[in-house]
Amino acid sequence: MPELQATAEARTAPRTDVAMQPEGSPPGAVPASLPTAAPQPAGTPIAISARDVSAWYGPKLAVSGISMEIAANAVTALIGPSGCGKSTYIRCFNRMHEFAPNARVGGEILLEGANIYAPRVDPARVRQRIGMVFQKPNPFPTMSIAENVAAGLRFQGIRSRSEITDRVERALKLAALWDEVKDDLKKPGMALSGGQQQRLCIARTIAVEPEVVLMDEPCSALDPVATLKVEDLMRELAERYTIVIVTHNMQQAARVSDYTAFLLMGDDGAGHLVEYSATQDLFTHPQDKRTEDYITGRFG
Repeated sequence: MPELQATAEARTAPRTDVAMQPEGSPPGAVPASLPTAAPQPAGTPIAISARDVSAWYGPKLAVSGISMEIAANAVTALIGPSGCGKSTYIRCFNRMHEFAPNARVGGEILLEGANIYAPRVDPARVRQRIGMVFQKPNPFPTMSIAENVAAGLRFQGIRSRSEITDRVERALKLAALWDEVKDDLKKPGMALSGGQQQRLCIARTIAVEPEVVLMDEPCSALDPVATLKVEDLMRELAERYTIVIVTHNMQQAARVSDYTAFLLMGDDGAGHLVEYSATQDLFTHPQDKRTEDYITGRFG
């Protein structure tokens, strides 16, 4: 599609100065100046450019003017207290937000240089290129393991049995699930454990070969062992895909992500970007007092 063709110029990160919040600002205050939208080194390939993105539910502003450059083939984490707009923001990345009644989005979101909200862009095509894994594993209850992974392929109109079989196997291997289920592909997806179900959902997402995978608190319903497997999987998948994760677990963000953004609700009741930087820098040398207070447990 012409509307989704990348441009070389738009795929590299611009450099902006890191904004500092004045000392003593209240935790809910809107930043006096905007934080950097691009913490990556100059020349880093960019998968998604979000420019001044705001989101509403009817008249209620949920996300206010957030700009971020999402590095390709890296893991970017969004952290912040409940209700600060993290999930709403990433749902704007693949036009899932518009499923909510009376929802709307302002600003621009560029996928490899092309605006996904431009006229004539097919939202279904956007969601194929930017997949999503949800908080609670959601295998299709009436489908087998293999059918779950193949669902998106069939939706795309792929009918070749051999192609579907090959892509199901490849997706399950990439999701680190193949060895556990290869002899039980006809069993219901719901028969798997919670952690296996989440990896099945990841396999279903990557089977259609997206460029970006959004993960909205993918480990919140999992036990520690299953969580570790999914975290390991994120790092492996980042070699092939761009990963954006929402998490309330700051230790998880520190373990798996390359870049971390801290969001906070402002006095207007909407989520604002407070700080965005390389993960190690954010957790060891935060530039904003509110970031330091949040990651050290003083609020949130």
